[in-house]
Amino acid sequence: MNDESFDREPSATASQSAGDLLHWQPPPAPEVASLDFAFATETRITGWNRALERPMTIEVASLAVDHPPPRAIRIPIRQAAIRVRSFQFPQPAEIVAAPAAPHDAETTHHAPRDAVRHAERDEYTRIRPPEDVIKLEDRLNYLLQPPLESLLSDRELAMPFQPFPFQFEGVAFLYPRHAAILADEMGLGKTMQAITAIRLLLRRGEVRSVLMVCPKPLVTNWQREFQLWAPELPTLTIEGDQARRAWQWRLADVPLRIANYEVVIRDREILDGQRTHLAPRDEEHLAERDEYVRPISFDLVVLDESQRIKNRGSTTSEVVRGLSRRRGWALTGTPVENSAEDLVGIFEFLAPGFLSAEMKPRKMGRTVSDYVLRRTKEQVLTELPPKMFRDADLELTPEQRETYRLAEEEGVVRLTEMGDAATIQHVFELVLRLKQICNFDTATGASAKLERLEADLEEIAGSGRKAIVFSQWVGTIRRLSKALRRFGPLEYHGQIPSSQRDGVICRFRDDPAARVILMSYGAGAVGLNLQFASYVFLFDRWWNPAVEDQAINRAHRIGATGPTTVTRFLSLDTIEERIDKVLEEKRELFETIFSGAKGPGKLGLTHDELFGLFSLPGRGGGTKRAA
Repeated sequence: MNDESFDREPSATASQSAGDLLHWQPPPAPEVASLDFAFATETRITGWNRALERPMTIEVASLAVDHPPPRAIRIPIRQAAIRVRSFQFPQPAEIVAAPAAPHDAETTHHAPRDAVRHAERDEYTRIRPPEDVIKLEDRLNYLLQPPLESLLSDRELAMPFQPFPFQFEGVAFLYPRHAAILADEMGLGKTMQAITAIRLLLRRGEVRSVLMVCPKPLVTNWQREFQLWAPELPTLTIEGDQARRAWQWRLADVPLRIANYEVVIRDREILDGQRTHLAPRDEEHLAERDEYVRPISFDLVVLDESQRIKNRGSTTSEVVRGLSRRRGWALTGTPVENSAEDLVGIFEFLAPGFLSAEMKPRKMGRTVSDYVLRRTKEQVLTELPPKMFRDADLELTPEQRETYRLAEEEGVVRLTEMGDAATIQHVFELVLRLKQICNFDTATGASAKLERLEADLEEIAGSGRKAIVFSQWVGTIRRLSKALRRFGPLEYHGQIPSSQRDGVICRFRDDPAARVILMSYGAGAVGLNLQFASYVFLFDRWWNPAVEDQAINRAHRIGATGPTTVTRFLSLDTIEERIDKVLEEKRELFETIFSGAKGPGKLGLTHDELFGLFSLPGRGGGTKRAA
């Protein structure tokens, strides 16, 4: 193809298309504009440039260090030796078995095995060290002990009945303590718990000599209980004339002795290792042996009904506190009867100086919390039949009302005329006279209480049940005995010889004709098991609510098969109604100490309050307690 081919003229259409393709013209060039962005600058002299141009001056100072050069000490770290201590459970001590003695199983009532639902337990009772045990070895010695259930599973420590869980806890509480109060409510088995703890301590060799001190009427009861719960323990009861008792106190290899408070007081010189006034022959015989002039010491002294030593100034308290011992336990359902000082008196035996009467009740409760174990039936025996109170508020008969009015008016006039010469004893005499009139009219013998009691006993006897009637006067008991002959009444009070008292209890239990037993508070309020009686009557009120509770709990305790109905007689518009208010205040005090609540304003019956029962001014006694 040559250049000429582009000069031909094609057809019109073809020529136009080809022209468009062959004669392309580029688009016009864009318009361009320029802007001048130059800034006008001026140079000004500020002095900074000259400053920066000057060279930096560096000053150098030297410091002479006169200290010696550091030393490097190499200390080899050796592997520390681990000290290992081993503990071994003590081997059981050899105890000579006591001779078997016949025992009437019915004399002591406990829950049978098939009635206890905790035979197979998921949890076991461990012995916990007391707070005052500090040494690691001693604490571990308790913590590493097997459970109580395992310790007591030994065939040689077989138990006649399966204890309740709370009773195992009581044993675990007593076992490690050198000072303790078991203050369970009456009827929860303090006797069994104490015997089991003593049994374990003797068995494991931690104690070898035990003295049990109890009221005289309860000596035979403790003998029976030891025979039931620890038949392998040789038991010696201190009794007889002075020479015989001196020989019994000094006998070797006797692990357990039982003595009443009166014997301990009479044998004070023997226990202290002093010479006693014996017959010449006996004195010559005892003088041959030097040990008869050495004090007698015990590993453990246990006080039953320990409220006996609440008065620190009494001879009983002084003698008991003087017993030489390593451990001391107190058993009582009423650690506080009248005031907080009662508890202080017991602790003077357990830990002298540990408590002070000036302590407030709530602080005292916290202080003794690790030394006192207190449980009530409502807390631990949810299946125990209930205790029902039925207060009988009675109007005096017309004869009683007239006699009462005259006696009160004459008594108040006499006290008023005596003025400042009137003493607490004079007021007590009037109070007792008025209380006796509330029982029986001194002139006619009329009695609103007797009428009510006879009506209730008719129904009780008709249903085949038995009742206990408590009074503080033997004279009242004898009048009731004559009036209630159709119910086969039995009497149990301080004028009944001790040798006959067990027979009275057995007859009341076994004789269907004996529907009622008439008891004094002093003789029948402690140490008896009368759970076969369904009704309790408080014919007259005691000064102390704790004593009333003890009396009621003779029937309401483990082994009771039905509810216990308690009837408290109260004569309206009389001294009995005024005293009842004081009893309620004392109940509040007990609850304050053992529950940590704020204490009541009044702690007992003071001199002024006693005079106030008759609207008389006080005689300077102030807040000093009179009852």
